[in-house]
Amino acid sequence: MAGRDFRGKMEVEQIISRKLHLKQAAEHLKSDLMKQLDCHVNDFMDCLIEESACLEPAPVLPSDKESRKLSKQSRTAASQGKVFVCRRSLLDELFEVNHIRTIYHMFIALLVLFILSTLVVDFIDEGRLVLDFDLLVFAFGQLPLVVCTWLCMFVSVLVVPYSLLHLWASRYPTCRHPGLWSGLLGCLFLLHQGLGLGFLPATVVLRNGLPPASRFIIIMEQVRLVMKAHSFVRESVPRVLTAQKDKKHALAIPQLSQYLYFLFAPTLIYRDNYPRNPYIRWSYVATKFSQVLGCLFYAYYVFVRLCIPQFRNISTQIFDPRAMVLCIFNSILPGVLVLFLAFFAFLHCWLNAFAEMLRFGDRMFYKDWWNSTSFANYYRTWNVVVHDWLYYYAYRDFLWLTEKRFRTGAMLFVFTVSAGVHEYILAICFGFFYPVLFCLFMCFGMMFNFILHDRRKGPIWNIIMWTSLFLGQGVIICLYSQEWYAQQYCPIQQPNVLDLLRPRSWTCHGTAPHAGHSGRS
Repeated sequence: MAGRDFRGKMEVEQIISRKLHLKQAAEHLKSDLMKQLDCHVNDFMDCLIEESACLEPAPVLPSDKESRKLSKQSRTAASQGKVFVCRRSLLDELFEVNHIRTIYHMFIALLVLFILSTLVVDFIDEGRLVLDFDLLVFAFGQLPLVVCTWLCMFVSVLVVPYSLLHLWASRYPTCRHPGLWSGLLGCLFLLHQGLGLGFLPATVVLRNGLPPASRFIIIMEQVRLVMKAHSFVRESVPRVLTAQKDKKHALAIPQLSQYLYFLFAPTLIYRDNYPRNPYIRWSYVATKFSQVLGCLFYAYYVFVRLCIPQFRNISTQIFDPRAMVLCIFNSILPGVLVLFLAFFAFLHCWLNAFAEMLRFGDRMFYKDWWNSTSFANYYRTWNVVVHDWLYYYAYRDFLWLTEKRFRTGAMLFVFTVSAGVHEYILAICFGFFYPVLFCLFMCFGMMFNFILHDRRKGPIWNIIMWTSLFLGQGVIICLYSQEWYAQQYCPIQQPNVLDLLRPRSWTCHGTAPHAGHSGRS
């Protein structure tokens, strides 16, 4: 009896020990499974974040039949032009990550140091705190004339292209000589583009001697409105011709309200309707405009602390290759800061602020250009707004005119148009012709576009891209700053054509006027 009780007790203990062993094994298995599941979830979320940041769908390997179908659909969508969808700007998404937002805080800290260093130096030199912003006052002078000029430009681009399109579309179906009628109104439109939006604003800028920032506002708006008007006519005319050929389609002329919305919308591609957000976040608008103002003061301190002391007397010195090399490398830091400030202030803050006020849904004004391993990708992703216009109205229209036989010529045409417009803006804003940017675009830009092409992958190519970009910014800041001061120190009373085309910094060795760090110095 006792033996049976002992054996029964041993069996119970063995069962209990087995249960404990199984429980421990289950807990270990559960722990391992949770760790593996956690790793898989983290990997999945990382991939999801990267894909959402790139605003591109995950790659899928379809079958051959599906590939042909998708390829046909993509070609059809591409032939229809740009498709707008609701999406956020990339920096708005990245700033939600603490690590990325810390870089933004570092730039703010650098601005604080610029302000403190300027106040300390002024206090040591003057014995008091100097809080005047004479460079900004000088650069944005004659603002009433700027506003009046902009209003005239805006009213003309609102009335003339729309009226000409409406007049042409209403009489084209019943016109006896449609080709002559189209040519006549087309010439009137080109006359308005060249004279009303091109020659007259530039004449106002030059004859009234506007300062650089005021000139920049008018000339940038001039270029923007010319591109807007071209897109509106370019997108609307084919619709009228299609409706004329196919009687089933009604003649749909865009409404004036649609055109007015397009003139303010942060895009250069016209559509009757765009994806819209449901409401306006006014706090977001205020934040973006305050960031634009902060970038403006940031640029002021960059020029005051890094540019003006370096270039104030450099044009009075005899040309020295060593001094030129040092000038270029000393200009890299302010050049890079100006590049970042221009990108952040305009392409991110300014365009997002207007997009928010207009409830414009598509906020892809740029892509991740900082990850580019080729200059070809950099040109496509740096400024998506302008790239879309150049691609659809310069590159593709050139291919259409040449029946797709000169793709290299189309690329060269796009580079020439872009370089010419950039150089025109700088020439009018600075008041002199010094085609440094044009040469960089057409020589090094074209060369790097073919050498650093899309097949270049890997971190080393991203380093090469950044090195070339930094060096190019140093060249631009150095040479244009030298020419600016040479124009001030060595004026010519009655210059001829050769004097206007020859850089003054090549021959100027005058005496620098006595001045502080004011805008005119």
